[in-house]
Amino acid sequence: MPEILDKLNRLSESHGELRAGRGLASGVIALSLAILCFLGVLAFHFPEYLTTPQLRKSYNVDLMRQLLYWSLVISGGIALFNVLFTKVRWLSVGTFVLIGLSLALGGHRVEVDPNFPDGTPYIGLDWFVLDLLGSTLIFVFVEKLFPLRKDQPVFRPEWQTDFHHFIVNHLIVGFVLLATNLLVHKLFGWAAKDGVQGWVQGLPFPVALFGIILVADLVQYWTHRAYHEVPLLWRLHAVHHSVKSMDWMAGSRQHILELILTRTLVLAPIYVLGFSKEVIDAYIVVVGFQAVFNHANVSVRLGPLRYVIVTPNFHHWHHSQDDEAIDKNYAAHFAFLDHLFGTAVQSDREWPAQYGVVGDYVPPGFWKQLAFPFTWRG
Repeated sequence: MPEILDKLNRLSESHGELRAGRGLASGVIALSLAILCFLGVLAFHFPEYLTTPQLRKSYNVDLMRQLLYWSLVISGGIALFNVLFTKVRWLSVGTFVLIGLSLALGGHRVEVDPNFPDGTPYIGLDWFVLDLLGSTLIFVFVEKLFPLRKDQPVFRPEWQTDFHHFIVNHLIVGFVLLATNLLVHKLFGWAAKDGVQGWVQGLPFPVALFGIILVADLVQYWTHRAYHEVPLLWRLHAVHHSVKSMDWMAGSRQHILELILTRTLVLAPIYVLGFSKEVIDAYIVVVGFQAVFNHANVSVRLGPLRYVIVTPNFHHWHHSQDDEAIDKNYAAHFAFLDHLFGTAVQSDREWPAQYGVVGDYVPPGFWKQLAFPFTWRG
């Protein structure tokens, strides 16, 4: 077992293409699925502590059980195939251990006790599992179907750092929501007016959805611009810009303080104006998709619409080290805001040459990046 753990550790610290025919790709898929199954079983045992209340209310428990059951079957089937054909058996051993632990804890048959008090402190383990599974299935497929840089592997350099950011920023979703809601109510509660909120809630859904995205993006634009132009704020934002390879996970690299500050400022006008829950839910879907898609390694421009909507091409330029791209393309949803305010990139080239912070002074690794704003002497 120590040898297997050592191999797993070396694999997790490596990067590069998983070459076909060796069983490594299928072994990683089986092991990853087994890990998610194990986490899913834990969430079934401790829903009050490991699941988010918003998602918890909408779950179909029977569907979740079926999903967990077939995930265990598929993971075990792939691992068994690799054992029979002598391909990376050590990965299969790790997979079987996790499947065994999941089954020993009850597997998909775990009884869920719904009787626990509201307001229980929680971490978003379910949000992490569902978002990782959904993002991987959707965006890895899209990146392989419409790749910008065809030679960029899924496990590109520094993927571990961004995965650590992904894990932390998802697991502490409860803390982030608590902090942002508290700040919004304390700082902006005085501005909420029943008359204005009633008018906003009476708007037709398409108009309200456009309105909430526009309002949010106007705040996002000026907040984002401040991160670049105010040295103290740049200390936080430089962490996000330190990524040197753009893909679906690159957007996860974000300092926790920036995450809380940005969400507070963006949510403030949404709260003050009183958009309905349905409109806010739709906005969350839009912002969640664009945040991932616009960092993805995909060659998509959308023709003339690229002057209206933020695309991967538009946002890739924002992450570029090229001279014409420095402090440009701030919008998150509507590209016309940058054209309106004179901060849109103007270039004869279709895509930027390289990404990252000019000077490459942000250290690699999650913990070093967490401390960077407080230790940088630049």
